[in-house]
Amino acid sequence: MKNLSIPILILVLVFASCAVIRPGEVGIKQTLGKFAAEVKVQGTILYNPIISRVIKESTKTSNIKLVLSLPSKEGLSVNSEISILYRLQANKVASVLENLGQNYEDVITSVFRSAASDVCAQFFAKDMHSGMRADIESEILKKMKINLELQADGVVLIAVLMKRIQLPNGLANSIERKLQAEQDAMRMEFVLDQERLEADRKIINAKGERDAQIIISEGLTKEIIRIKAIEAFRELSKSTNAKIIITDGKTPFIVGSQETDIKK
Repeated sequence: MKNLSIPILILVLVFASCAVIRPGEVGIKQTLGKFAAEVKVQGTILYNPIISRVIKESTKTSNIKLVLSLPSKEGLSVNSEISILYRLQANKVASVLENLGQNYEDVITSVFRSAASDVCAQFFAKDMHSGMRADIESEILKKMKINLELQADGVVLIAVLMKRIQLPNGLANSIERKLQAEQDAMRMEFVLDQERLEADRKIINAKGERDAQIIISEGLTKEIIRIKAIEAFRELSKSTNAKIIITDGKTPFIVGSQETDIKK
């Protein structure tokens, strides 16, 4: 048993002093407080557990979620739900740990609060609820990068997302009333445009009919009228029904099978 205890003890010490680095994370050895120059991406790291330790950090995209009140240009407080997307650069993890420590997310959050307050104070509350939200997010991200780079190199800020904005009740109601009024005005303008188009159509149609009548009246002569009347009488004569046609005497008095009877 004594002969076996020594190898078992050695195996326990080996496994206790071995760290496994999985995909999506990095490991860096810290010996007597000093970080090693090499950052391990995947695999195993052997270390002396008495004087060393291995710190593992994720290099995947992480999400910091915050719910806080942001100031506006008019002095209102706007409640917002924020997401900060970031990741660590694998080869610069030592810089992050040396300058910010393992609680670097607290530093990122503090930098965001400062940048968000400065940027949002330049915009009206309604801007945070409109198409200018993307501009506000972009300005906050730029300011965060500047402030964070002064403290450490190795944190990649990907995006700042203002997912939910809750305006003060009074302002929200005012904005809703304004939007409703704008929609009503747009609807009324559409109706008026339709009415104007319909009126223009009727005017054009009336002008067309008037011009057609003028053209027809100018082209009608007594001879043409007489020819048309004869053609009309001929068409009537083809009918088997009895007909009585009264004229001014210049056209056939009766056309059809009943002509003889009526003359009598």
